[in-house]
Amino acid sequence: MSGGGGSNPQNAGGGSTGLTDEKRREYWKKNLTVIGILMGIWAFVPLVLGILLGPTLNEIGSIGGYPLGFFVAQQGSIYVFLALIFFYAWYMNRLDRQFGVEED
Repeated sequence: MSGGGGSNPQNAGGGSTGLTDEKRREYWKKNLTVIGILMGIWAFVPLVLGILLGPTLNEIGSIGGYPLGFFVAQQGSIYVFLALIFFYAWYMNRLDRQFGVEED
């Protein structure tokens, strides 16, 4: 085996992050917290709004000629998913800067 250093988590990505174990745990805790929240939102929109509340939303109105419940279940969940991706990228860039591990 060569000494490439790729198996050491501290050197993942090509260099040492300089984070203490405590800071690394705090970073990952914040990361996992936001992932959990975003996954909850991702599940809520199509399941609750699209399926469980679909008939109620259908009575409220329509978008582009489609019942609102159908639109939320199909198109709305995609839009929410894309918004969550952009939010996560923005949040992680901010978190990386906060902990001093941002990319060049």
